[in-house]
Amino acid sequence: MELLFSEQIYSSFQQDLLQARRFVWIATADIKSTYIESGKKFRSILEIFAGLVRNGVEVRLIHAKEPGPFFRKEFDRFPELLESDRFERFLCPRNHSKCVIVDGKSALLGSANLTGAGLGAKGIHKRNFEMAVRTTDAVQIQSMMDRLDALCMGEFCKPCKLRSV
Repeated sequence: MELLFSEQIYSSFQQDLLQARRFVWIATADIKSTYIESGKKFRSILEIFAGLVRNGVEVRLIHAKEPGPFFRKEFDRFPELLESDRFERFLCPRNHSKCVIVDGKSALLGSANLTGAGLGAKGIHKRNFEMAVRTTDAVQIQSMMDRLDALCMGEFCKPCKLRSV
């Protein structure tokens, strides 16, 4: 297990995400149009998700609120995110977990949302001050996956007292 701060989190996220072969699960409270350095250019996180889906990687995105209009407009550029069974998106206003699990082999758990200032390619002086722990411990990762899967499958919906949503 390693402790990461701000720029280290982005670097770890970028590296793990771009090496995904089977699946990527991301839980976040806030989600915005985010860019990641890929090769010699910056690409939208949605473009990266679409590329992963085209390559057979399953992407599961769990977030607490609807993203803004720029994200939604960007989302519409990638029909495979709507049409493919490999892309799942879940909205749960009670979710404030922030983690990224890649292929069940690595997990990043911390304070950063899926935003440019959190996990994206904002400049070093424009980033949030974030902390995270990265683990490759199979038992810890499985526990995180079990919790997120239960959330996605609605296990917490019936007893949830947030009825207005």
